[in-house]
Amino acid sequence: MRRPVPPPIIQPATLALLLGLLALICASFYTLDLKWGELFTADAARSSLEFLQGFAPPEAAAPFLLRIVAGAMETLSMSALGTGIAFVIGLALAVPASGRLGGSARAVVRLALNVLRSIPELVWAVILLIAAGLGPFAGTLALAVHTTGVLGRLFADALENLPPACESTLRINGASALGAFFYAALPQISPQLMSYTLYRWENNIRAAAVLGVVGAGGLGQMLKYHLSLFQMQQAASVIIAMLLMIVVVDGVSFRLRRRLTGN
Repeated sequence: MRRPVPPPIIQPATLALLLGLLALICASFYTLDLKWGELFTADAARSSLEFLQGFAPPEAAAPFLLRIVAGAMETLSMSALGTGIAFVIGLALAVPASGRLGGSARAVVRLALNVLRSIPELVWAVILLIAAGLGPFAGTLALAVHTTGVLGRLFADALENLPPACESTLRINGASALGAFFYAALPQISPQLMSYTLYRWENNIRAAAVLGVVGAGGLGQMLKYHLSLFQMQQAASVIIAMLLMIVVVDGVSFRLRRRLTGN
């Protein structure tokens, strides 16, 4: 007979964390003025239906669809270039952030990465629009700055959690620290680095579409323009294009991550 599986053991710290999260959720419901009754009234349903009917049918004129394709390509370019810049700079900053150049360098670089990723892309875009002007250049820089903070932290954690055996073996056999890093550490974590980068690229596709609302180009700028003029049918076509683009990119990124991780 098979032995029964013992019940899972919950550590006191984990239990305290879960109870704290539950208390925070309960406090959030208590402090927020949530008017659920007004949401499900007949007037709210009728107003929402009238608003949604304004989006039908979506604009399908060929010249407008060509503009949407150009905007989608601009959004994709912004996200890809911003993610590529962030990958290079984040990997360079991850080395000192992982403690390989000393404790003081680790603290300073991690503080810089925390600052970069704590400021949302929209705020970075507003700041950079002043310096770079309207257009996709400011949006690309905003994505690169924020994503550098995110990827730099993830890459640094991956380097810190890496077993040191392979690097130590190369160092004992006369390899330099740089050579041991490139021939031992980097190949071990490269699938993880690419997986992180592809996942952030997915997020940057959505962020690039939103950044256009503040004038950073792409489909978001088209969406803001048509919504501000109450051109709902044109806005519906832009929204559909954004959804299709995100679905396609998510599928491609998922397959690439599966292939890189060997799953």
